Amino acid sequence: MRLQQFADSQALNSAFAAEIAFKLQQAIAERGHAVLVVSGGKTPLPLFQQLASTPLAWDKVTITLADDRFLPDSAADSNERLVKSALLQKEASRATFVSLYAAADSAEAAVPALQQRIAALGTFDVLILGMGEDGHTASLFPCCAELTAGLSPTAPDLLATNPASAPYQRITFSLRRLLQARSIYLHLVGPKKLQVLQQAAAGTDVSAMPIRAFIQNSEPELTVMYAEQ
Repeated sequence: MRLQQFADSQALNSAFAAEIAFKLQQAIAERGHAVLVVSGGKTPLPLFQQLASTPLAWDKVTITLADDRFLPDSAADSNERLVKSALLQKEASRATFVSLYAAADSAEAAVPALQQRIAALGTFDVLILGMGEDGHTASLFPCCAELTAGLSPTAPDLLATNPASAPYQRITFSLRRLLQARSIYLHLVGPKKLQVLQQAAAGTDVSAMPIRAFIQNSEPELTVMYAEQ
């Protein structure tokens, strides 16, 4: 794990947006396209807005989410809605977005159609994770019955989870699929999140704090982008 600390979130977002753009441009130069995987929540909003204004061959970039609540993008709590309103704007409006929502009676019932949808994505070039105060990342929660399946080295690319500590059913990429990314970042703001990170780094039980799987991974090494405020 490599920790990069910044004076404030503005400095973090500026440096982070430039690094993401560089990695995506590099992927486009080498392979003709790039895949960016982001996470929802309030923390990445300013980063998304900065990225949206960054000049890049966005028409050669595909964007998806590491996870999402099982909600249509018309719902206020949809991460897809957040990404479309903050990131898929200005320069980045030319990117292709792949949704993790499909109309179905349940998240579990939606998975087969979504597996087909994401099958052609290929290896993720840049993965940006968030982390909850319980040590969850993506929608791999310590409290969900599906955690063992989501952490399994033979897990499918996508699965549905039902966290007991958070609202809504979820669709999430599995640990196996996320760890295949070429570059993995954890975006954190605030001293409380740093304390959780330090607690996670001090232990080894991945099921207790799923973010540990990324902290313990050496290739690629997790890069933590952190600002106190």
